[in-house]
Amino acid sequence: MEFSELEKRRIEKLVNAFLEKRRPPPDLRQELDLGFRLEGSSLELFEIRPVWNDPNRYKESPVAKATFVKARKAWRVFWHRADMKWHGYPPCPEVRSIEEFLSLVDLDENHCFWG
Repeated sequence: MEFSELEKRRIEKLVNAFLEKRRPPPDLRQELDLGFRLEGSSLELFEIRPVWNDPNRYKESPVAKATFVKARKAWRVFWHRADMKWHGYPPCPEVRSIEEFLSLVDLDENHCFWG
């Protein structure tokens, strides 16, 4: 399911505000920054860091993912494990809104998203 332009703008506004609170100061962002991607019905949050042996290249490290399930009117929550795969987040497998998802990731009570 693709989001409408209005829904995309709303999600982007909420995620940008969330990331702005968590981003490092501007002078450190070339070493660590945060970003997001909205593709299809999924929102992915990730860290951006320089490649260790080539500081002119950057890599993305997944942090959290939410996928909207239209039939359930809910967002399924995922975390990225060391096996490099997305797994359902057992303490809270789904939330009703993008705001709930961002709050869950921000609190990170089980240290799955931010380490």
